[in-house]
This record gives sequence, structure tokens and C-alpha cells, in this order.
Amino acid sequence: MRILKRIRGSYQARSSIWVMVVAAALIAAVTAYQHYYAVNGIQREVRHRAEAVLAAKSLKIQNVLTSVEVAVENMAWAAERHFNRPDSVYRVTRRMVRQNNYIVGSAVAFEPFYYPEKGRQFAVYSYVDDCDSIHNKTLGSDDYDYHQMDWYTVPMRCDSACWSEPYFDKGGGNMMMTTYSIPLHDKQGRRVGVLTADLALDWIDEELENSFTYPTSYVMIMSREGRLIAYPDSTLLLTKTVDNMEDKPRRDPKVDEMNRRMRAGLTGEARVHSLSGRNRVIYYAPLQGDSGWSMAVVIDEDAIYGNLRRQGWLLLGMMLSGLGLLAFILWRSARQWQQLRAADVERQRIDSELGIARNIQMDMLPKPASMAVRDDIDVYGELIPAREVGGDLYDHFIRDEKLYFCIGDVSGKGVPASLVMAVTRNLFRTSTQHESNPARIMHTMNQVAVEGNEAGMFVTFFIGVLDLPTGRLRYCNAGHNPPRLALNGQPFAQLDVAPNLPLGVVSGFAYEAQEVRVDRSVRVLLYTDGLTEAMNSAQEQFGEQRMDQVLAECHAEGQAPQQVVDRLTTAVQQFADGAVQSDDLTLLAVSYRKPERHVRYQRSTVVPNDVQHVPMIGEMVEQAGQQLHIDSATVMQLRLAVEESVVNVMNYAYPAGEQGIVSVECRAGDSWIDFVITDQGKPFDPTSVPNADTMLSTEERQIGGLGIFLTRQLMDSINYERSGDSNVLTLRKKLK
Repeated sequence: MRILKRIRGSYQARSSIWVMVVAAALIAAVTAYQHYYAVNGIQREVRHRAEAVLAAKSLKIQNVLTSVEVAVENMAWAAERHFNRPDSVYRVTRRMVRQNNYIVGSAVAFEPFYYPEKGRQFAVYSYVDDCDSIHNKTLGSDDYDYHQMDWYTVPMRCDSACWSEPYFDKGGGNMMMTTYSIPLHDKQGRRVGVLTADLALDWIDEELENSFTYPTSYVMIMSREGRLIAYPDSTLLLTKTVDNMEDKPRRDPKVDEMNRRMRAGLTGEARVHSLSGRNRVIYYAPLQGDSGWSMAVVIDEDAIYGNLRRQGWLLLGMMLSGLGLLAFILWRSARQWQQLRAADVERQRIDSELGIARNIQMDMLPKPASMAVRDDIDVYGELIPAREVGGDLYDHFIRDEKLYFCIGDVSGKGVPASLVMAVTRNLFRTSTQHESNPARIMHTMNQVAVEGNEAGMFVTFFIGVLDLPTGRLRYCNAGHNPPRLALNGQPFAQLDVAPNLPLGVVSGFAYEAQEVRVDRSVRVLLYTDGLTEAMNSAQEQFGEQRMDQVLAECHAEGQAPQQVVDRLTTAVQQFADGAVQSDDLTLLAVSYRKPERHVRYQRSTVVPNDVQHVPMIGEMVEQAGQQLHIDSATVMQLRLAVEESVVNVMNYAYPAGEQGIVSVECRAGDSWIDFVITDQGKPFDPTSVPNADTMLSTEERQIGGLGIFLTRQLMDSINYERSGDSNVLTLRKKLK
């Protein structure tokens, strides 16, 4: 008996120990599992937040740099016009400082003895003091030989605009700054000097302050040579490079690799061990543009994982306190629990990803508020996917006084259709950047859709382009349901559409564009077959007859686009009576009333296609400004935009040697002014010319594009139409 009891007790002890071991192992596994995914989640969150900070701050800083670059490049021609009057160059530098709040100083510096009477060094310099007053002085002395300065030597040597390495300017602005310089040329094309703009660097620290939520984190910026532009320790700014900040033999080798990659303009992250004993995570990325700067977010790992570690120890203690009975229960149910938990995690992941995909898809659609600022156009659309994501799409936007709108239906449903939907929407946006002919837009989209379409998916699509000043509606249909059109107060009727193939079916298909002229008003309804093919529990379809009946009621009641869309969706839901939606439902309604504007001022003039007569146009603009009491700065902008557009027309609409005329009409109301430029030359749409890339150097930049870029900056809208045998270009400016 004693032997049996001893064996039984030994067995029970071993069983208890085994249960405790298993329970402890399960606890350890669960803890490690949770810790692993928590660490990964925190890492992803920190990375996303750091990337967001880098992107946001980089964008703000680059916007400032770009504004300085554009200001210098736009003023270079003005500086070159003053070469025959050296003392008048101050007008250019003062104007630079006055028009850009970030520019603290501007100089025009010439080659040695360019003006013999001025001596070897002659550079005019305008700068703003602490009281926002602008002062002038000349640079160049035995103690300050600007011919040896990087901001002078580099652009003169390379014959291109560039940013200098940040420096402390003792002889010029007496502050930490960087300089953007562009070489100047005389009439023979020789480099004779540079035009500069000094950008102070003190505003960067304010911009980067409180950029991240962790108390010990900070943002640093270094130049292309590794000098610190922004750093918590201000004594190191511009005095040391990142290579000699710490004891090189003792520091982490990954620091040198990170510094090399940052100077090379690369993006990445690094985990380094500092000499102070702290482990740090650094995310870095270059600033866009030609500055060569790189930005980094530095975070202590203790700040990232401190709370996680404390919570981990607390959780472990609580779990160990109930190890006895809980361990046995976990041992019995661990396998089933893990399976259920894994399935639940997977389900939540799928639901979450589908929810994110749905939000992304809906965010791609235009917002109704995008047309709220206009009184002649009203657009409203709605997409109701049959699943979490769908294959329908619609889009609309206004560019150059034209309303571009579309609707499409991708073959299939679910995630594959949603991916094609996203690509098609981006194709529409891209193809309409410099094109207003709907047939050519459709052709471009079809060529891209056909390439690599191994899945055989296609898209029915409709494109409309409505010219808002004239009421000319051009459209092209690619196998989509014909829209309903109510023209000039008439009831809704089916729009006549050509039988074109859907997108993605045949390469090189010749799409046909059609046109409707709007005298007073037009209302358009675009829809997908999810409306007419919606079914009820008896398998009956909603049909076109019911749709037309609802549209007739909406027309009789004069309902707005949103009301029309809401009325149709409500009618479909009542008809379905709870039946499961089988297809995506998309509606887009457009209402347009041709504007009637009161004209209180009107003048016109006609000149030959000779640039020598352009000043007559400028005089007409200034006379209009005086009559309408427009401020001088706005008049200068109007004259520059109109003259640039007229010169563009003379150069491109009429071939060399061909005689012709250019008519310019000025019309103005209480809050607007239009300039209508008409010629009978060859068809030429300046709005289709891409803007010049001002980030490129003069050698890299292609010829053309600067004129339309300048005009877009100065005017509120530009509109081109080919009317008969004439090119009609309308420039509009809103008056204060």
C-alpha cells in the first residue's frame, strides 16, 4: 500500500509539474507572440509618422526654396535689361526683396572691371533690416572679394542656376544663409555676372519645432557637404560636418554609412548606438529639388518602447499570479484557442484591408464641394458598390474653364475590378492634363488599357467636355449606357451616342467624338447598368422606363443634381424592397446654365502679327486699368500676361513670313475682367502645352512652356476654343 501511494503521489507531482511547465510555456509563447506583433506595430506606426513628418516638412521647406528659385529666374531678364544703366540695377534687387518675404537680400554681381568706372568689383546689394526696411549697398572690398565666393564662382563656372552651400555671410547679410544664384548674360550671350537671392535659415528651426510627439526626438537637416543646417545644438550649425561631430574611431560604423547615404540623397532608416549610451532610430530622406539637402528624424528607442516594456512586465506578473488553475485550462484549450484567435485575426485583417480599400476608393471620387464656388455649374455623383469595393467610377473637375466629367463601369466585381477602376480614373486624370478633345482622350486611355490586359477586363466609359463660357458640349462614348440629356429647358431624352468599343478591347480603335451646342442650359444624367438592372425579390429589373419616369418628375419639379441622384437611389431601393444588390450603382448628374454677365467696360484693338505692335496691347491694358481703378500691381500682371499670350499667338498661329492680324478685346464687369485674343491662324491651343519645368537648368529644360506657365500664375483662368477658322483664347482675372 505504501508503495502504491508513493507511486501515485510521484505521478501526481510529475503531472502537476508537467501542467505548470506547459502552462508556463504557453504564457511565454503568448507573451512573446504579443510582444512581437506589438513591436512590429509600433515600428510601423513610428515609421509612418516619421515619413509623414519628413514629407510634410520637406514640402514646406521645398515650397520656400521653389518660391525663391522662381522669383530669381523670373527676374533674371529684368536684370539683363538694366546692364546699360548700372545704378538702376537696384530696382531689380529691391523688387526681389520686396516681393518675397523669405528673401532677405538680393545682389547683382558683375565680372571684374565690367564697368571700368566702377572699379574691379561692382555688386549692388539690397537687403531688409529688422524693421522691414529695405537698404542698398555695394559689395566688394579687400576684405570681401565676392569673386571668390561659391555663390558667384559656381554658377559662373557651370553657367546654370544653383544653391550655394549654407554659410555665415559676414560681409553681406551678416547672418546664416544660403544663396540661390543664376548667371546673367549680355546681348552677345556672354556670362557677365550673377543675380542672387539670400535665404535666411533662422526660420527653419521654427518650422521644425515640435515636429514629433516623442519628447526626446528631433529633426535635423544637413547640406550636401554634410554641414548641419538644423540641429538641437545650435553651436554645431555650419561649424562642423556630420563626419567630425563625434569621436570617429569610437562611434557606431552605421553612423558613417547613414551620413554617406544622406549626402548621396538616398532615403532609408538606421538604428545606431550613440556615444552617450542611447540606442536611436533615424529615418532620413532628401529634400526634393536642387538644394542637395537631406532631412532626418532622430528618436530614442527608450521613448518608443518604454511603455511597451513596462506593460509587458506588468502583464507577465499578472499572468504568473494565476498560473496554477489557469495553466491547466490553457493547456487543455490552447490549441483550439490559438486556432480561433488566428482565424479571428485573419478575418479582422481581411475586413480591415477591405475597409481601407473601400475608403481609398471613395476618397478617389471627387467631393461635391469642389463646384461650390461656381454659380453656373452644379455637379453631384454617388457610387454605391455591391461589395466592399466595386468597379464603377465617376470623376469631374474644371480646368481652363472647361468641365471634364466621366463615368465608367469595369467588367467584373470586387477587388480586381476596383484595381482597374483606380487605374482608369488615374488614366482619365493624366490624359486630360493637356488635351480637351474627348476622342483623343479616349484613344490615349484605350492604348494604355490594352497593354498588359492579360485578364481580358474591359471598361465601358463616357467622357464629356463642357466649355463653360460658350456652352459647347463635346463627348465620346465607349460602349457605355447612353446618358439622358435635357437641353435648353426640354425634358430628358436619350443622348445620341456613336457605337464605339469599350476601353481595353482593341488597340488603335478610332473613337468618334460628338458635339452638342447649349444655348441656355443643359442637364445631363450619367448612370451605370446597376441602376436599370437592379432587381427585386421577383427577379424583375428596374429598367429604363422607370428611370425615365423618375427623371420626368424631377424635371417637372426643377430639382437640382443632388436631388435627382437622391430621388433615383431612393426609387431603386424601394423597388428592390430588401433584395441583395447584385451590381455596383453609380450616378452622376450635371446641371449647367450659360452665364449672362453684365459688361460695364469694353474695348478692343487689332494689330498685325508683328511683335513691334505688342506695346499697343499693353497700352490698352493700362487704359482699362485706369478706367476700372485697378491697382498698379494687378495692371502690371495683366499686361505681362496679355502681352506674353499675344506674342505666343504671333509666333505659333502664324508661320514665319505669313501675314495676319490679332484681335484683343477687353471686357469687364464688377468683379472680373476678360481679355479675348482672336486670330485666324493655324489651330494652336496654348493650354495643351506642358508647363516648363522650372526645377531644371536652362540646358536641361526644353524650349517652350515658360509663357503658358507665367500666364497661369498671373491669371485666374485660361480658356481656348477653336471657333470656325479662328483661335479664341480667353484670359480671366477676378478683381478685388
